[in-house]
Amino acid sequence: MAERAEAMRAPQPVRAEPVEAPSRSSSAPRPRPLARLRPWVIPALLLIAFELYARRASALGSDSLAPVSAALKAWWGAAMDGSLWQATAFTLGTAALGLLVSALLALAGGIALGLSARAARMGFMTTELLRTVPSVALIPLAMLMFGFGVRMEMAVIAFATFWPLMLLVQAAVRQVEPRLLEVSRVLGLSARERAFKIVLPAIAPRLFVALRLGVAVALVVAVTVEIAANPNGMGYAMMIAQQSFDPALMLAWLGWIGVVGYAVNAGMLRLQQRVARRMGAA
Repeated sequence: MAERAEAMRAPQPVRAEPVEAPSRSSSAPRPRPLARLRPWVIPALLLIAFELYARRASALGSDSLAPVSAALKAWWGAAMDGSLWQATAFTLGTAALGLLVSALLALAGGIALGLSARAARMGFMTTELLRTVPSVALIPLAMLMFGFGVRMEMAVIAFATFWPLMLLVQAAVRQVEPRLLEVSRVLGLSARERAFKIVLPAIAPRLFVALRLGVAVALVVAVTVEIAANPNGMGYAMMIAQQSFDPALMLAWLGWIGVVGYAVNAGMLRLQQRVARRMGAA
């Protein structure tokens, strides 16, 4: 009896009831339709302010500015006669070719410099000297070597985007888990197999960050080369509009270049997120 009474006095373990996790649909708030419009409020206000200012300047006799409505009308005219799409295709195509060449070279160079400390020390001075050269300064040399056209612009774009891409790839390779490289050495993998089977999958998320930077630099350099020297593309079309004293068309090209840059960057961001989900990233 005493043992039974002692057992009854002892505290009994409390069973924890299973708690149902809240569903993802109920926990995550749905974005409101008006919340999606908030990022566009300031650009819309700026456009309205510029429209009013340009109309007032035109009323006072100024021919250097045109209202947004006139720029939209000029953009529509360029879109209808095909000049808009032709110039856009030339600029984007040349930028893509230059970026492709620089990305392949930067990938190979960045992996080599990231895996080999000796190669990094040997190439340090060359990299620091050449990456500080402004890409615009190479336009005369590229014109002498390739003349006007795609090859000249592509060479300048490749030079401008090669150095930041290579440095970012080199930094990403240095951050690869050392144990993975040790396992590859134990397995007897060759340098090529180590690069394709170990290094590239490990640095894939960082590669998309480098590519987003390269896309922005390539588009900026492409338009700059077209403004300065190459008689093709969106930059040249904007210069022709300026020299023809057509501010509406010039502003239309300027706005269109901004829209194209935003669309390209948004597309790269969407691709990066999709690849990250496919690779299991949060």
